[in-house]
Amino acid sequence: MKLLEIAGLVTGSYFVVTGLGFLLSKPFYKKVIKATLNSDPVLINLSGMVHFLIGITLIALFFSFNTLLEILISFFGIAFSIKGALLIMVPELILKSNEQSIKYFHLFGYGFVAVGLITLFVII
Repeated sequence: MKLLEIAGLVTGSYFVVTGLGFLLSKPFYKKVIKATLNSDPVLINLSGMVHFLIGITLIALFFSFNTLLEILISFFGIAFSIKGALLIMVPELILKSNEQSIKYFHLFGYGFVAVGLITLFVII
């Protein structure tokens, strides 16, 4: 299995599991989102750092648009990098936007599962 396929397996699995978590444990994740406004700033910064480092790593290793898997992994890298950078630079703004996302929470769950399954399907 090539490194790109491993990245697809990891990210695809992450999105499926996270989406299912959103759908199966809605009350818990809604509490998590509401609690983030009062979270320790160090934890928010660390979350930003982790998102940013994962995103930059995906971009550095796989930024290409020749195949569907490369496009997906490149997009994930860009998305993780942007979220991480924004969590570091403007955490209050990002945390407030998370609070608004509760209205559409079920859509995020279905979206994550769909993106994860598409990514895993592309590997096969």
